[in-house]
Amino acid sequence: MPNRRQLFQWVLGTGVVAVVLAPPGLLYRAQYIHAKRFREVDPGKLYRSGQMTAAGFRETIERYHIKTVVNLQHEEPDPLLANHWLGKGTILESELCKQLNVNYKLITPDLLPPGNTLEDEPPAVRDWLAILADKDNYPILLHCKAGLHRTGRLTAIYRMENNGWSVGEAMRELRANGYGFAMSSEGDDFVIQFIQNFKPRQKGVVK
Repeated sequence: MPNRRQLFQWVLGTGVVAVVLAPPGLLYRAQYIHAKRFREVDPGKLYRSGQMTAAGFRETIERYHIKTVVNLQHEEPDPLLANHWLGKGTILESELCKQLNVNYKLITPDLLPPGNTLEDEPPAVRDWLAILADKDNYPILLHCKAGLHRTGRLTAIYRMENNGWSVGEAMRELRANGYGFAMSSEGDDFVIQFIQNFKPRQKGVVK
């Protein structure tokens, strides 16, 4: 059984390790939330991310001259943004966009209900294509909560519609950016309705 001195040394050593390791971990977390999964999709045209802080959105919008922000969160149609990762919400995303003279759009990428024979694709696909067809909307920042699944699916549509990619090419990028092989299987309803069944119009291509 350790004596008091050994116990004190152990506690002291553990504390030193925590003090040494904590700052890098906190810095990583702060940077991660600030610009959550930000990626350049098509330079000057489309960028993607997760839900960033107000400061992160502001910095990204100004640096990349974003003209339109598209939010894909049906659960948070107008998120209350914190200025930094430890702060409380201080400003609505729509209000931040208004301050920066940027368009704010909401798309809710839901599935078609079972048995629906009147539509061949989710309404979100048409909403997204309408945004892509208007050259005044570019550059666009597309985001959801994590910046993985909903954002990944609409990015895949952009690739097929605006860049002429095949379904296979779009799927490979989808998986490479963290979508996950299990969730991107050919039997997944979201993959089927949003990607596999998508038919490019090629009318909305912005040069």
